Amino acid sequence: MKPEEFKIELANISILDIRTNQEWDDFNLGGIHIPLDYLLERISELSKEKKYVVICYNGTQSLIASKLLRSKGFKVENLEGGLEAFLSL
Repeated sequence: MKPEEFKIELANISILDIRTNQEWDDFNLGGIHIPLDYLLERISELSKEKKYVVICYNGTQSLIASKLLRSKGFKVENLEGGLEAFLSL
């Protein structure tokens, strides 16, 4: 998902933030917070019925997480460029 579309749809999407606890504490947009290191062990907290936009700082780790989640049957999109791109709008 492009940052511009994310900004428009922000109120209507389910966010999955995979950044570290410290990054989350420093700034977050809400949604579900599961650090990437714990994603597989906490995957049961996610619903296959929902569509999530996965976010991280620059979009690299969220791309990896998105591919992993898709392989497990989840509906996800990656925020291209991450929060860095979104916050620069």
